[in-house]
Amino acid sequence: MSERTELSELGEFGLIDHLTKNIELQNVSSLVGVGDDAAVIDHFGKQTVVTTDLLLEGVHFDLMYTPLKHLGYKSIVVNLSDVYAMNAVPTQVTLSIGISNRFSLEALDEFYEGVYAACTHYGVDLIGGDTTTSQKGFVISVTALGEVAPDKFVKRSTAKKGDLLCVSGDLGAAYVGLLFLERERKIFLESPGVQPDLEGESYVIGRLLKPEARKDIIEFFAEASVMPTAMMDISDGLSSEILHICKDSQLGCVLYEDKIPVAEETRNAAFKFEIDPTACALSGGEDYELLFTVAQDDYEKINANPAISIIGYMTEAGDGAHIITKGGGRHAITAQGWNPI
Repeated sequence: MSERTELSELGEFGLIDHLTKNIELQNVSSLVGVGDDAAVIDHFGKQTVVTTDLLLEGVHFDLMYTPLKHLGYKSIVVNLSDVYAMNAVPTQVTLSIGISNRFSLEALDEFYEGVYAACTHYGVDLIGGDTTTSQKGFVISVTALGEVAPDKFVKRSTAKKGDLLCVSGDLGAAYVGLLFLERERKIFLESPGVQPDLEGESYVIGRLLKPEARKDIIEFFAEASVMPTAMMDISDGLSSEILHICKDSQLGCVLYEDKIPVAEETRNAAFKFEIDPTACALSGGEDYELLFTVAQDDYEKINANPAISIIGYMTEAGDGAHIITKGGGRHAITAQGWNPI
């Protein structure tokens, strides 16, 4: 039996000391971190980007199939992705959690192991947060800060007619990974003795449980002197995010189905559920890839990067947002966004 330490043995201040005792600051902009009433940051003349996210057990994650270490890692990464989506470099995060007594100290250590792994991998400092009691499962709130040279940040509202519509990586994998895990969860609840059957699906499941933020794309922009005209990350599915850029930039677009990047593993996995891989890419969400527009002058630079796909172009607002299917059909792009229950 693994050891279990009750959180009540430490108390709130003892718990905070335990979880933050090994923090080492990595950024010169982090002047004062955990341990004072507030952190102190100096971005030395750069502009500051701030974003925050709330993750709720039973809404955003299911602990039946989400390892705590992966959850800690993902909690940080989804926020860093929003910072990169502004063409900025993340530098600091704060993390607040609400927990009940069903969590042991060892369980929280596992969660924080993932948090620190993400902070180390992306070079960000954990500089503060809060812990409190929760009656409603595990609650996670992360705020991420980043820095960007003056006027180098990129918004959703600044695309231009004729700009190329581009995306990093591949899409739809996280959604298909979720389908597998939800299927196995249902089987387990009905027949607890049955072992999960996830053979060969490590790619799609990994994309859901341990996503990565596209730091490499932002670094490529800087190295190649490419300035996106508009950008956002893909958390709610490609179609939803494209419509955000169209609406905010007051433009239309043409998207080509055969240009949407879908990994072979995602394609094969989608077919097992008898669903269209393109539908997974358009509506799935949680890919944390970057969707952006660039001027046509940057075509050669973008086309030379194998991690980026050019999937369409921006048009007049009056033309609307359309997808050209593989069969040559033309359909309006629609999005199924989040709705309050």
